Amino acid sequence: MSVERVGVVGAGTMGAGIAQLAALAGFPTAMHDPDPGALATGADRVASALAKGAGRGLWSAGEAAEAASMLGTATELEQLASADLVIEAAPEDLELKRELFARLERICDESALLATNTSSIPVTRIAEPLERPERFAGMHFFNPPALMRLVEVVAGDRSADATLEEVTRVARAMGREPVRAADAPGFIVNRCNRPFSLEALRMLGEGVASHAQIDAAMRMRGGYRMGPFELLDLIGVDINLEVARSFHAQRPIPRWEPHPIQAEMVEAGRLGRKAGRGFYEYRAGRRLDPEPGEASLPAAEAEAIVERIVAGLANEASFAVDEGVAAPEDVDTAMRLGLNHPRGPFEWRDALGAPNVLALLEELAARLGEPERYRAAPALVEAAQASAGG
Repeated sequence: MSVERVGVVGAGTMGAGIAQLAALAGFPTAMHDPDPGALATGADRVASALAKGAGRGLWSAGEAAEAASMLGTATELEQLASADLVIEAAPEDLELKRELFARLERICDESALLATNTSSIPVTRIAEPLERPERFAGMHFFNPPALMRLVEVVAGDRSADATLEEVTRVARAMGREPVRAADAPGFIVNRCNRPFSLEALRMLGEGVASHAQIDAAMRMRGGYRMGPFELLDLIGVDINLEVARSFHAQRPIPRWEPHPIQAEMVEAGRLGRKAGRGFYEYRAGRRLDPEPGEASLPAAEAEAIVERIVAGLANEASFAVDEGVAAPEDVDTAMRLGLNHPRGPFEWRDALGAPNVLALLEELAARLGEPERYRAAPALVEAAQASAGG
């Protein structure tokens, strides 16, 4: 079927952003939230964003007005009955999502498609109670949806190819870049980015460098917009810890083991920007110590900090490809568009040279006595052998 009308469940930051994209793409869109106050706030947020976008030249005033006319609110879930595609952006609670989609399956036409914006719950598990799981898929947008171009299109075990093709088309119509992902922990981005924070935490724990020095190296030598500890403070140290624990619970492998520093920070109330202190101190949202550039390392040391983290990224991405999560080119696209990385993991691998990445992992495994944590993925070993042979 061809989607012509869209429903969005959830009027928070994600739901409102998705509704805005759908309306701008010309889809008549109905946004629902069970909380009337949240629904009104979400509608106001979209209206404000459309006006601001027109003021910045992102679209014309006429296009903003047209999009505003496309967006309506639904106080009851039943008002989404005419939608050809309903995208859920509700809290990350498995039973809540299952109940919601069971209701939507009864409310909407049998031909309607249903999609979840979950970032952490397996799509297949959400779809288990559905009578028509072939018409269900994941559409994982990134925050804020209006600025982040990536959408991970996630196939559940029983998602039909036609469903995946249509939600991919809708994502493109919204001006996003869709990439296909298998229904594995963290999909592409959240899974492949694990080493960005975890390896940085390990280096901090080992005394390799301070948090500020690691951040400075990743910005100044690696080209990242934010270092790992700046990002942890922005996200929330507690939230990152919950995600790390969730990953490790789903698959208790050494690479994904949370670092004790995270729990110590949370116990001390150092949760990041929202608490006024995390790895850095903040006042009125502004970081107090140290200022960017004050914690730089000598060039060779800074390069070695960067190489250790990106080697971890390349290795995790190689494991993901080995497991059929996504193709290498889609992994690179997802990491650049979903997290604003300057290079994708495979681009880093090629820039450093696969044999060098492999040698670094082997050196870390031997020096730190952790062979499983730094075990190289088969795809990385093959790339190193192919490069050496060539």
